[in-house]
Amino acid sequence: MRAVLCTEHGAPESLVVADLPSPVVGAGQVKIRVRAAGVNFPDVLLVQGLYQLKPRLPFSPGLEIAGEIIEVGAGVESSRLGERVMAILPYGGFAEEVVVPASAPLPLTDSMPDEVGAGFALVYGTAHVALVQRGRMQAGETLLVLGAAGGVGLAAVELGSLLGARVIAAASTDEKLALAQHYGATEGINYSSESLRDRIIDLTEGRGADVIFDPVGGDQFDQAVRRIAWEGRYLVIGFASGRIPALPANIALLKNASLVGVYWGAYWEHDLAVAGDSIAQLQAWHAAGQLHPHIQQSFTLDEADQALRMLMERRAQGKIVLTL
Repeated sequence: MRAVLCTEHGAPESLVVADLPSPVVGAGQVKIRVRAAGVNFPDVLLVQGLYQLKPRLPFSPGLEIAGEIIEVGAGVESSRLGERVMAILPYGGFAEEVVVPASAPLPLTDSMPDEVGAGFALVYGTAHVALVQRGRMQAGETLLVLGAAGGVGLAAVELGSLLGARVIAAASTDEKLALAQHYGATEGINYSSESLRDRIIDLTEGRGADVIFDPVGGDQFDQAVRRIAWEGRYLVIGFASGRIPALPANIALLKNASLVGVYWGAYWEHDLAVAGDSIAQLQAWHAAGQLHPHIQQSFTLDEADQALRMLMERRAQGKIVLTL
């Protein structure tokens, strides 16, 4: 099989595509023929050696895939052969075949193409658990989404609108804001040309945002956290800006506000019911035509470096996927 390999930490251009032996299926495992793989910001960090998980070199990046089961190990029913699935991995998805525990794959519904399935669970799952489980967002509340045109940001915009929130999108270009508004944002803030702090106050008539969804961190965190509403919830999703900010504790004190961490992947280890129920609800909404994942561009396996570079330079809107 062919796979993208990170043989040394560095820029995406250091990745190579190599021919490797097909992985061996052990007891209780299944082999998946990968049809598409989602490209995510953690992949960029993995390749650079900056992620909290540091696989031993060489390794393949890739956290999420879609395809079909082509081989089963001992103890796994042969009826699963041919089953269309999607799966979340710690890494290794940028390959033509992967082996995972038989319990790991999630069914891919008939209404969901491989490209969509490969970029669905991670961003929509993160956004849904963040807003509902961690943020306790209620219909009628004001939701501010930073990085609103990125994969997870756009999912938060769409879900926030579906759940009845007033959604304010914040992004770096008018083009990105237009996409966010197409997905349900009622107002937009271009933080490249406007003051994020001032515009939040203007749009909320001085009250601030009830829930702030932040996959960006950095300077945007510094401004947005000072405009959180009374008893607001600030959801920390990630740090795409490259800088992990610090919170002045008096802000939380004066606003009775909460700083809430969201590490969606940990639910698969610590509270499987939350993650499973969330994915089931998201799949039902998609099947009903209530969610419309935006795939900006598909790349081939040989173009994985270009896909990661697009994320690094924050040119991605919605999801980027590899198709195999």
